[in-house]
Amino acid sequence: MKILDHWQIQQKIKRLAFEILEHNYGEEEIILAGINNNGMAFAELLFAELQDISTQKIVLTHIRLNPAAPTQHPIQLDLPVQELQGKVIIIVDDVANTGRTIFYAIKPILDVLPKKVEVAVLADRTHKSFPIRADYVGLSLATTLLQDIDVQIREVEEWAVYLG
Repeated sequence: MKILDHWQIQQKIKRLAFEILEHNYGEEEIILAGINNNGMAFAELLFAELQDISTQKIVLTHIRLNPAAPTQHPIQLDLPVQELQGKVIIIVDDVANTGRTIFYAIKPILDVLPKKVEVAVLADRTHKSFPIRADYVGLSLATTLLQDIDVQIREVEEWAVYLG
């Protein structure tokens, strides 16, 4: 079942971009850190929207980790970790389910003292097992544990989010 279409996703991206700017007004720099593939694609969409509506410095980086085994493989961050010192960092993912992926994505950031760490997601589910809260949410859903959310925003003509 389609729960968000292309136009609705565009509207959510615009709203989230404005929320990010409102909550970080006057900051020298905001770093968007997209997780893996869909999280990075969503971060790129937010980045483009932020560039369109603001002159604030926005930096985009990529966090790579294995969600199935986050402790068995190194977590990679494209930016040197020292560049995160004293900055506003927004971890971006497409879906927050249990919070585990976002929880482990924060690990490289723990080596420095950022000014603030926030989380932005397109879809937030209510099945948190880890102490993660999304600060910027496109759509919040109460789903069953058996249901899955499929975000299609990469390599497609029409973006969509499906609940299956």
